[in-house]
Amino acid sequence: MHLITLSGHLAIVAVTLIDSALQTPMYFFLRNLSSIEVCYTLVIVPKMLSNFLAKSRRVSLTDCATQMYFFIALGGAECFLLAVMAYDRYVAICNPLRYAIIMSRSFCVQLLVVAFVSGFTISLGLTTLIFRMPFCGSHKVNHFFCDIPPMLFLACSDTHANELAMLLVCMMILLIPFLLILVSYVFIANSIFRWSL
Repeated sequence: MHLITLSGHLAIVAVTLIDSALQTPMYFFLRNLSSIEVCYTLVIVPKMLSNFLAKSRRVSLTDCATQMYFFIALGGAECFLLAVMAYDRYVAICNPLRYAIIMSRSFCVQLLVVAFVSGFTISLGLTTLIFRMPFCGSHKVNHFFCDIPPMLFLACSDTHANELAMLLVCMMILLIPFLLILVSYVFIANSIFRWSL
C-alpha cells in the first residue's frame, strides 16, 4: 500500500511537470500537495515498517524529535496549502477575467512559501517545547511513531502548559485553514447562486 501511495503521488508530480496543458496555478498547487504527501508518508511509514520487521524497536530521542518535527511541519504545510488551493478556486470562479493577473506565477510561489513557512515555523516551536521537557520512566512509547501525546505521557514534569500549547497549535493549523476554506467556498457558492438567478 505504501508503494502504491508513493507511486500515485509521484505520478501526479510527474504528469503535472511534463504536460504543458497542466501548467496552471491549480496544478502547481496540486503538484506541491502531492509532493508534501510523498514526504509526509516517508516521515512515518519506512520507520514503522522497519519496526514491524525488527526485533529491536528503539528510536533515539533525536530521531524521535526529527520525525515529530517533520510530521507536524508537513501536516501544517498541507493544511495551509489546502487553504491556498481554496483561494485559487475562489479567484478562478469569482474573478475569472482577472484570474491570470491575480494568480501570477510569482504570487503562487509566494503563497506556497507562506504555507511551508507557516507549517515549519509552528512545528519548530511545538517540537522544541515538547523536547525541552524532562523524560523519565521506561522511555517506551506505545505507539508506531513519535507523536505528541505519547511523548507527553513520558514527561516527568507538569505538562499542562505543553497541552495548552498543543491545543493552540492544533487550532492554528486546523482552524485557520478551515475558516479560510469555508469563506472561499461561501463566496463561490454565493457567486454560483447569483449566476443561476
